[in-house]
Amino acid sequence: MNYLNLKTSRFLLTISFLFTFLASFAQNNGKIKGTITTSDGEEAAGVNIVLKNSKYWTISDDSGNFDFNRVKPNTYILQVSLAGYETLESEVIVAESETTEINLKLKVSNKELKEVVINGKKSNLSKKTDYVARMPLKNLENPQVYNVIHKELLQEQVAVDIRSAVQNAPGVTSKIYPSGGLEISFRGFSTGVNARDGMETLSGRSSLSIDNAERIEVLKGPSGTLFGSSVSSFGGVVNLVTKKPFETQKTEISYTGGSFGLQRIAVDFNMPLTQDKKVLFRVNASANTENSFLDYGFNKTVLFAPSLIYKATDKLTFSLDTEIFNTNNTRPTYGRSYAAGLTNPTDLKIDYRKSLFADDADARTSSPKIYFQGEYKLSDNWKSTTLFSWVDERVSHSYQYYTVWNSPTEVQRMVSRFGPIHNTFTNIQENINGEFSTGSIKHKLLAGVNYRFTKGTFKYATTPALDVVDVTKDFEPIRKDQVDAALKGMEFGVPNEQTFSVYASDVISFTDRLSAMLSLRFDNFVQKKLEDTPGYNQTALSPKLGLVYELVKDQVSLFGNYMNGFQNSGPVNQPDGTLLILKPIYANQYEGGVKVEGFDKKVSTTLSYYNITIDNATRTTPDGFNVQDGKQVSKGIDFEFIANPFSGLNIIAGYAYNDNRIVKSSDVSIEGNKASGAPENVVNFWLSYKFQNKLKDLGFGFGGNYVDKQYKFEDESFYAPSYSTYSATVFYDKPMWRVGVKFNNITNTKYWDSYGMAQNPANFLVNLTLKL
Repeated sequence: MNYLNLKTSRFLLTISFLFTFLASFAQNNGKIKGTITTSDGEEAAGVNIVLKNSKYWTISDDSGNFDFNRVKPNTYILQVSLAGYETLESEVIVAESETTEINLKLKVSNKELKEVVINGKKSNLSKKTDYVARMPLKNLENPQVYNVIHKELLQEQVAVDIRSAVQNAPGVTSKIYPSGGLEISFRGFSTGVNARDGMETLSGRSSLSIDNAERIEVLKGPSGTLFGSSVSSFGGVVNLVTKKPFETQKTEISYTGGSFGLQRIAVDFNMPLTQDKKVLFRVNASANTENSFLDYGFNKTVLFAPSLIYKATDKLTFSLDTEIFNTNNTRPTYGRSYAAGLTNPTDLKIDYRKSLFADDADARTSSPKIYFQGEYKLSDNWKSTTLFSWVDERVSHSYQYYTVWNSPTEVQRMVSRFGPIHNTFTNIQENINGEFSTGSIKHKLLAGVNYRFTKGTFKYATTPALDVVDVTKDFEPIRKDQVDAALKGMEFGVPNEQTFSVYASDVISFTDRLSAMLSLRFDNFVQKKLEDTPGYNQTALSPKLGLVYELVKDQVSLFGNYMNGFQNSGPVNQPDGTLLILKPIYANQYEGGVKVEGFDKKVSTTLSYYNITIDNATRTTPDGFNVQDGKQVSKGIDFEFIANPFSGLNIIAGYAYNDNRIVKSSDVSIEGNKASGAPENVVNFWLSYKFQNKLKDLGFGFGGNYVDKQYKFEDESFYAPSYSTYSATVFYDKPMWRVGVKFNNITNTKYWDSYGMAQNPANFLVNLTLKL
């Protein structure tokens, strides 16, 4: 017994010594915490904050907050920086066992600022957004997976189009629709950039410019509950967030030149229009011209995008965002069919840089857009947001190229002409956001209504096979006069459509770590009668449920979600004369995973597993009857890793595994096959470093993308081979100017998208930006 008592006493003495030592160690250190805001009152998220001549460095979070723990007592100089603002430097005294608080407001006036060094730009780690959940919700609190691509990263990569930008998101691949718009695929399904600042947009035939993009958000999973069927695909939503006016005067002029005759200039001009800075103005404009790497083909675009903010009162703010984007280009060639034995593009004997069609059969489009928002602060915890959007997509003419391959050397050529086409989309939306409590339980509530109205006209003409050529011998490209002589025109009526939606979402915080998201959407879709075609009325209910538990407060969260997406389907005439009324096609996703934002906000990562099931897809029986019992299952893994381990170094990496298969179909032969355009493995990474002391302002970056084999058709008869491409950049970034050189596809890899279209060989870009 005495031995045990002695042993226990020694153990307790040891524990007491350890606690005393740790307490003494903690008492010898202090802490710094604070908040950084900009001159217009916005939280400065993602700002690098450094204690000079020390090892201490951190990044402000989405609310502009930062802290340094276990700081040795001393006097430090705190450094902060933000583009467009003057530099600031503030002395901070750290005492033993005390917390020093410092709040910095970045202003423009040289006289009001102390000398501060402000480092930087928006961090790649920042995932602050009000659009994903349609309410302010931190990444760790959100049960949905999403990726954010910031304009600072795109500038570093000398990205000149949306397509090269979205490849920074895990699992994302892209291609150009035969109609000319950008098609983006992830989680086994395709979509366009269908959302702009959270509202519906349209770009299937007119495409989009990158020059007015503040960031690009990729929302993963069916998102019909909050965004509706017109914006969300079964894979998710791509939302383009535009550049907004701010309080300081700033101008950037950028020139980019490069391979294939690329010449482009972009201007970003911002200024307050009144001395009290209640009226703010910004305009982004650009002009671009380039040739194809093929012997024929070109692309010319012009953007003009002015925007205005009017702060009517402390509670009421209006904003107007407009855009005109005109294009004149050639469309890619789409292979309609391939003879037996032709399995992939490498079997075709056509030269990689050879075009089958001349570029006088081109396309011209125009896409004016108007977005209006009125935001009224009802109280400290409640606000009302009224939104209006009008999108007008016009196609003057669009010649689209098609081929039928009879053998590796022999191909049939044909052309269709679309246009004039005119589509308008009008949306009116009202959202109420608020926070309240029921006892100890906290709520973040969204309630909204949306009315959508569309109308359009459509003209179309096509040719039969114009000829058959041997691609191993000399041949002439098909020209416009040959096409026009063979076109047979048709005009199709386009019924007017209207959709009325009501939705609500409640994020319920049971504790400061456990929360649930409950959401529901009611959607009534009406297609008007058109001549002899009957109209129809369809109603859909779309629920959403999410759970989040923060395993480590503000650092690690476990999440799970059930998400729903839907597509409206019109009635179908059956062979016996009856009319089949179809139900909306639903996609249901179950997902679970973990999110981490650790090491003083220097690392952000997300890992999840998902399963998406479509169990009421339509199919056609051998005798021609339509049946709604098709089934498709897409499941996989999403992984994203972003890190700023120390000042100057940035790491972005992603991996996605997807298995998307046709489980049930009218064509029994394709059951069990992979869906088209759905690669199994996709990898992306980007590393960059900007020197901080010696060679300051010099930086470099290197990255790559791997995309697995992609089938073009569900019968798995033709596929695009897997490929890897790599790119590198060198840049010199000064406060008043920036120069960058980018090398794309540095291994000169020959590769094709899932449509089988050849992609750019090795090329380079040179960019010069003046910051005035």
